Amino acid sequence: MAGTSTAPEGRDARRAPAPRCGDDTGVDPDQLPDGLVVADENGRVVRFNAAAERVTALRAAEALGRPLEKALPLEDLEGRRWWQLTDPYGGLAIRVRQPERNLLLPGGREVLVSARYVRAEPLGPVRCVVVSLRDTEARRRTERSHAELIATVAHELRSPLTSVKGFTATLLAKWERFTDDQKRLMLETVDADADRVTRLIAELLDISRIDSGRLEVRRQPVDIGAAVGRHIQAYVASGQPADRFLLRIEQPLPALWADPDKVDQVLSNLLENAVRHGEGTVTIDVTPSASPREGEETGTSVTVSDEGPGIPEESMNRVFTRFWRGSKRGGTGLGLYIVKGIVEAHGGVITVGRATGGGAEFRFTLPVSTPAYLA
Repeated sequence: MAGTSTAPEGRDARRAPAPRCGDDTGVDPDQLPDGLVVADENGRVVRFNAAAERVTALRAAEALGRPLEKALPLEDLEGRRWWQLTDPYGGLAIRVRQPERNLLLPGGREVLVSARYVRAEPLGPVRCVVVSLRDTEARRRTERSHAELIATVAHELRSPLTSVKGFTATLLAKWERFTDDQKRLMLETVDADADRVTRLIAELLDISRIDSGRLEVRRQPVDIGAAVGRHIQAYVASGQPADRFLLRIEQPLPALWADPDKVDQVLSNLLENAVRHGEGTVTIDVTPSASPREGEETGTSVTVSDEGPGIPEESMNRVFTRFWRGSKRGGTGLGLYIVKGIVEAHGGVITVGRATGGGAEFRFTLPVSTPAYLA
C-alpha cells in the first residue's frame, strides 16, 4: 500500500541500537568487584569506578577526560607500551577483545587487564573500549598456596617412600641374612609408612573436593557418643593412659544424621591434635545445642579441650587455614583445614578458643539433619 513503510528484513531488523559509552545501565559501576575503565570513541576516559581507583591508586577525577593511554600507561613485562601494541582504535577491524594478561602500572605494580572493543556494527569503528582491571594479589596468594601444597606433599612423601624403598631393597637383596624378628620389624615399618602415604593421598583428595565444592556427605544415623568412645579406646589400646581422657555426654541427645566416616575423620583429627600438642586431661563434651542450620531447632555439639599451653591469641584466626602448625611436632598442617571443610559440608560450624584449664578448645556443632520423611 502506498505511503506504508515496512521494516527491513534479516539481521539488520533485529540489531540493537549501538551502545553509547557512559550510558547508565542501571548498575552502579562503583559496586562492581573489578576495576572498570571505559573510553569513548575519541579514546578519552568516561568511566573510572571505585575498584579502578583502588587497583591503580589513581583518583577518578584525575583520569576522567584524559586519553586512555595517559590515564592507564600500561606496559607489558618486557617494557613495551600496551596501547601502542594493541592499537584498539586503529588496529584490526575484526578484533573485539583483548584476553586477560599481566601488565605493569608505573612503579612496577602488576595488574590483570582485559579489554573489550564495542563497535556499532561488525568491522565498524570502535565506539568505546571497556577495560577490566584486577589486582594480582589474590592470584598470587593462590599460586603461593599451590606451591606450598606441592612442596609439602613432596616433603611428606619423600620420607616414607625412602624408608619403604630402603627396607624392601634390603630384604630382597639379603633375605637369608635376617632373622624372622628382624624381617617382621622391617615389614611393620614398611606397612606403617605405606599407611602414612595413604593418609596423605586421602588428605589431598579431601582438599581437592573441599576447594571445588564437591565433598559428598552420605547421611546416616550416627551415635556420636559411641564414636568418641571408640577413638578413646583406640588410644588406650595404643598405650595412652585411660585416665587421660574424660568423656561427658549430656542426655538426651537429638538423633543425628551425618556421614559416619567423615564424622570419624573430624573426631580423629581433633583428638590427635589434643593428644599430640596438648597436655594433661583431654576432655570431650557431647551436648545438645541450638542448630546452626536455619529451620532446625536442635543440633549436636562436640567440644574437645586439653590442659596444654593452648593456641596463641594472634594465631586463632589462622588455625583452620592450610599448613598451619601449632608446634614443631610434625604433621602436614592440613588436618584442621579438612576438619573445617567437613563440618561446613554438613551445614555445621566449628570454632577454636581457650579452654577453662588454659589449653586449646575446639567445638563443632552439627545440625541433626533429619530426613524429611522422618520429620
